[in-house]
Amino acid sequence: MKIEIRPIDQKKFNAYVGLTRNPVLNLFAQEIAWYSNQDESVLGVVLFDNYDQDYNPLILGRDEVGRFRAIKVNSSFETFQEAYQWLEASMRWLSRSDEKVFPQGDPTEKVDVFAEVVPTERQHPYFVALKNEKTLSAAKRMIQEIMPHFVDIDGNYVQQFQSTGFDSRLWELYLYCYFNEEQLTLSRTFEAPDYMISNGEIEVAVEAVIVGRKGDPQYHRLATENPFPEITQEEVNDKMPIRFGSPLFTKLSHTNKNKEHYWELPHVVGKPFVIAIHDFHDDHSMSWSHTSLLKYLYGFDHEWELVDGKLVIHPKKIESHTSGNKVIPSGFFFQPDAENISAILTSANGTISKFNRFGRQAGFGSKDTIMIRHGLRHDHDPNATKPIPFRYQVTEDSNESWAEGMNIYHNPIARIKLDPNFFPNAGRHFFSEGQIESHLPDFAPYGSITLNIEVKNGEG
Repeated sequence: MKIEIRPIDQKKFNAYVGLTRNPVLNLFAQEIAWYSNQDESVLGVVLFDNYDQDYNPLILGRDEVGRFRAIKVNSSFETFQEAYQWLEASMRWLSRSDEKVFPQGDPTEKVDVFAEVVPTERQHPYFVALKNEKTLSAAKRMIQEIMPHFVDIDGNYVQQFQSTGFDSRLWELYLYCYFNEEQLTLSRTFEAPDYMISNGEIEVAVEAVIVGRKGDPQYHRLATENPFPEITQEEVNDKMPIRFGSPLFTKLSHTNKNKEHYWELPHVVGKPFVIAIHDFHDDHSMSWSHTSLLKYLYGFDHEWELVDGKLVIHPKKIESHTSGNKVIPSGFFFQPDAENISAILTSANGTISKFNRFGRQAGFGSKDTIMIRHGLRHDHDPNATKPIPFRYQVTEDSNESWAEGMNIYHNPIARIKLDPNFFPNAGRHFFSEGQIESHLPDFAPYGSITLNIEVKNGEG
């Protein structure tokens, strides 16, 4: 067998190793070059030590459950070339053995979300599509790389992922990836809330929830119909806030068998508590429903006008939201007990398409597919009245992050405030006297649609 050691793109390396990497690594060293053998069963990286000013090569292989972990390390090379020569020779030696697994003695059980445990007739249609469709093969491979690192606290993740809990479990997995990208340390040793995360100085509790699908998911489609249907003002102003209100109020009022709310749990007391919510109530609804969430959280609408070319925003108080016989008060943050919620974390991108794009830019998935993403992004012109359309083909040259599209809405009267910089790469929103103050990344999508096209016989 020919042994070939070659450079590997950093995005692919991150897809393999990103969840193995300890967040504290960046405090003392930086990765400067990435490599793999011919079948990518052995990976290598050269790090530059910021303190000792020398080079440290490290080799990784898969453990018993499929995680890439360090299997051979060296240090203190004075030049990059010396570190690379050791790395290449060691990777060649390891590759000659044809070993694909390098046991670490870890008792963790392997979790395979695609090993069917749910009868076919009860499987969620999106799970079936993810498992079988060529156009989603990049997402499938991406999830397969993530799952060996994921801790299944409840023991029912696979069963729910394959059936009625698909959306909520996908959102949970996306949050896991996002928190890791933000270099936060995760703990999943407690049954609730879903995550305890730390930046080394502050620990924050996060509970995940979704707006569930209306009707039977069997009738939903995979980006085959008009992705931007006509949305009525009633839908934006009343129906959607009520949909957000139901799961948020459920989490606000939830208590365990000891009658403790989330913020009263011993491991949460005195720490910021965040609810992370995603809208799955209809296909593509997350591309527009963020406006409704904003209205509901703060209880204000905002009208605007241009005065001498300058944008002037007029806040308008909302008392309630009404749809049919259903009436709820607006302003979630100002409801009884809501002062215990430090912030609401949300994204319009925690979907299969996000995983599919990430997989594609890492080089995963079928080469017989084309992926086109289009949507609307924020215009940073302070006098802009409309978002900016965008469109691009997703390739290995794309550089989307897990943080892209994530937003954090801070509670202005929170009993325990969340540090504004805790989620540094998310859009951050604050409320004062009826006005919203937003701090957004350079590229901040409101929502997007990804078209997955299978190419057959040389034609799209």
